[in-house]
Amino acid sequence: MSARRYAQVAEVAVHLPGDVRTTAELEELLAERNPGVDIPRGAVERLTGVRRRHVAPPGLTASDLATAAARAVLRQSGHAPPALDLIIYAGVSADAVEPATAHLVAARLGAGCPVFDVRNACNGVLNAIELADLYITSGRHRTVLIACGEVATSAIRWQVSGPAEFTAAVPSYAGSDSGTALLMQAGTTPGVLGHEFCANSAYWEAAVMPIVRDGGGQRIGPLAVDAASLAIGLQKLDLDLLRRPLTDRGLDWSDMAAICVHQPTGQSLDRFCELAGLPRDKVVHTVAEHGDLAASTLPVQLHQAAREGRVTRGDLVALIGLAGGLSAGTMLIRW
Repeated sequence: MSARRYAQVAEVAVHLPGDVRTTAELEELLAERNPGVDIPRGAVERLTGVRRRHVAPPGLTASDLATAAARAVLRQSGHAPPALDLIIYAGVSADAVEPATAHLVAARLGAGCPVFDVRNACNGVLNAIELADLYITSGRHRTVLIACGEVATSAIRWQVSGPAEFTAAVPSYAGSDSGTALLMQAGTTPGVLGHEFCANSAYWEAAVMPIVRDGGGQRIGPLAVDAASLAIGLQKLDLDLLRRPLTDRGLDWSDMAAICVHQPTGQSLDRFCELAGLPRDKVVHTVAEHGDLAASTLPVQLHQAAREGRVTRGDLVALIGLAGGLSAGTMLIRW
């Protein structure tokens, strides 16, 4: 009888562009581009909690950032691209509608395995881990690369007609660029211990970045967020489901070495921690110094926690995803 196969998070890598733009610098640029509009200094940081964000050089794409992180995770793990059984690309940002951005990552790596994209707003990486777990535990694959690239600063709304448009555009000012990658491998001991997801799709209009169709074809419209609707939809999520991967195993949030939570703004993180009863000392904070990293948020937090020594091999970590749609989920892993 063959031994049972488990999925493990073998390595995580992060690629952050070297250029950093402070919120004060962003507000100055906004003022220069909108001379007839009063841009209140300090408003963006007050409303988002973001002090600085990473900015990719012009022309650098989501697949470029994802590939840089993927190369790093392969170096760290000692793997070569031919050893990969599957590549899943899981960013909100993409290089094209067709083909899958995963093809561009694979081509640059020199990999010849099957690939596909997973898109679920900021929960893409979490869903990709879920899929990798299913592929590995079923015996279908042994080594799965999850890559993510985000060029969130490309969604910044630089032109505003007045205070109302400025306020509506504030969520875009939190956006930050990044590349992340996780290597999932088969092992003889459990790494991914459990996961649970839920959705409240009635509130899909609370956060939308639309595809706009006009006489010139198609383009991506600006991100629009209805904060009040988003808060109501979040409160109506079944938070017991988010705790279930822990409670099913007799665990609580306090048993975690670290809790990684999606955090588009500092205020939304505070509200969710209070709503879910998360111990603040366990939560990995990234939004102030790194901005809203979209689907890269959880890998960046896991990487930061490991680098800082908050998490060592064998520790329990909870990954909590929150995304437009609305969707939410918890992944319990043993690092």
